[in-house]
Amino acid sequence: MTLLETIVDAPNRAAEYLRGERTGDRFARLREDGLAVHAALASLVLLLLFPVLVAIVVSTKESGIVTGLADLAPGGNAYDNYYRALVELEFYRYMLNSLVMASVIVVGKLAVSLLAVLAVVYYRVPYKDFVFLFILFTLLLPVPVRFVPLYRLVTGLGWNNTVFAITVPYLASATTVFVLRQHFLSIPPSLVENAKLDGVGPLEFLWRVLIPMSKGILVGVSVIIFVYAWNQYLWPLVIVGDDLQVAQVGLGRLRGQAQAGEVAWALTMTGSVLTLLPPLVLLVLFRKPLLETFSIQRK
Repeated sequence: MTLLETIVDAPNRAAEYLRGERTGDRFARLREDGLAVHAALASLVLLLLFPVLVAIVVSTKESGIVTGLADLAPGGNAYDNYYRALVELEFYRYMLNSLVMASVIVVGKLAVSLLAVLAVVYYRVPYKDFVFLFILFTLLLPVPVRFVPLYRLVTGLGWNNTVFAITVPYLASATTVFVLRQHFLSIPPSLVENAKLDGVGPLEFLWRVLIPMSKGILVGVSVIIFVYAWNQYLWPLVIVGDDLQVAQVGLGRLRGQAQAGEVAWALTMTGSVLTLLPPLVLLVLFRKPLLETFSIQRK
């Protein structure tokens, strides 16, 4: 087994271990894959998790100042920090706004992308290849280039400081259209012909055939969209007020809670850990569909 296959297969092996795989089988796997490979993978995992572990430790301290390894011991202010961040400083409100924003974007972006891909793949649209290339061309426009015209458009519609301002501009996605198009092209054309012979309409074909056959890829794409929307910072900061601000902007508010003229790193790390939880839970729960989206499947 190669190193790449071992990395991809690592979550499944860990699940088997937690389910109580026999000790003899575990040692057999170690001999099969090589102890050096497992040691290297464990070192890489620890290296990746080290910043997260430091953030968790700092969130349990009073000041959060770390000057050496001795300061990485857990503190005794975890409850006070999390209570102050969530309740007293109302960080829960920022997280709720982010959850609403991300959920609306996931549903809306999937709906728009599915309808666009249905037209591009299964309809005889004139110059549809050119239309698809034009959709991909939007990926070449960086976000800062679109900020000024987008801001003028949103404010002209009177949407500033509304939920529409932080959701509607994200509903069109060239990346999602591209991923779903490639998946739909892999569906046998005979299904389309049979649906036409049975008199199945396009929307019914989408709902009863394409979506059930694409549950895995749709779940994986939804997780990617959710994480992307959850981490938005600059556009919400510009277009909405404090009542609708999101978690990433709320982190800056926590950082501004000064303690004797110093940055409140303990509260900042507390907010960072809280902000990390929703995407992390989704990534763990929907690991397999996400790997399928990137065409990484266990053999």
